[in-house]
Amino acid sequence: MEYIGIDIAKSSFVAAFPKDQGYTTCTYKNDRIDIEIFLGQLDKSLHHCVLEASGKYGSLLVEMLLESDLSVSVINPKQIKHFSKVMLCVTKTDKIDAQLISLYGSKMEPKPYKMPSASIQALKQQKILLAQLKKQLTMCYNLLESFNVLPKVDALALKMLNQNIAYLEEQIARLEEEMLCMTQENYKELYERIRSIKGIGDRTTMELIVSTGGGKHFQTAKQFSKYVGLAPIYEHSGSSVRKKGHINRHGNTGLRALLYIASWSAIPFNKSCKAFYERLKERGKPGKVALIAVANKLIRQVFAIIRDNTFYVDGHLSKLKVIH
Repeated sequence: MEYIGIDIAKSSFVAAFPKDQGYTTCTYKNDRIDIEIFLGQLDKSLHHCVLEASGKYGSLLVEMLLESDLSVSVINPKQIKHFSKVMLCVTKTDKIDAQLISLYGSKMEPKPYKMPSASIQALKQQKILLAQLKKQLTMCYNLLESFNVLPKVDALALKMLNQNIAYLEEQIARLEEEMLCMTQENYKELYERIRSIKGIGDRTTMELIVSTGGGKHFQTAKQFSKYVGLAPIYEHSGSSVRKKGHINRHGNTGLRALLYIASWSAIPFNKSCKAFYERLKERGKPGKVALIAVANKLIRQVFAIIRDNTFYVDGHLSKLKVIH
């Protein structure tokens, strides 16, 4: 298998093809015409493309690669960054980056990427829009607060600002409702299974479904925990390095915050989480540390629900699938 490294930019991409002891690099426009030319140079039985997750810039290329039944892996940019440090790279250009990504592919043999379903792609786009609308609303609230301390406020400015706030609030409410309806419609059974876990509400359930690609992204609970950023990190080396474990914060910050809040509700109503929290407190763990541990337990409960294709019964996992 030959790994083709691809460095993506907004309007172009560089592909590095392994050749003898080095690489041949070619630059293509990031449009359908040049991507078709690039695809014509590939052999599905021989080539495996590797590129960084670069948001929307690589979406068209990945989609066309998958439509052509070609193998492709989409890698977290931090993995390539750390690999670059390991290889002691001191020069950074598009061509060198593409070669580095190709080398990463040959050494690490990443798993092929699977395109999310159309509904998950739509929900992710709506999620991005929702975040932007909320940022704009916060800015408007802050501006309104700054106006209110002025001795004299312009009537027109105040009127237009209030109208903008009302419009943003309406759009946010509508978008949240649409996202929830789409999730319930397309993932009804999965939604009901996750929602059966005491402490997890509608918003967190929707975020979990989007983050897991409809329950298909993760093979283990630990992988899921790492993705969210709640997996503990341990640093033990020799006799001198004994750092206390802390959570990995490289994951999904929005979902991590929702699960942390969900842990508050889980403690009084979820028997397993309540018992777990009380044991941690008895051992002298700080409240925040115990809450984070409960959030991690919720992740494991969600993973078990998805893995076993069942519903949660408080205190244990039901072995019988509930039929509606």
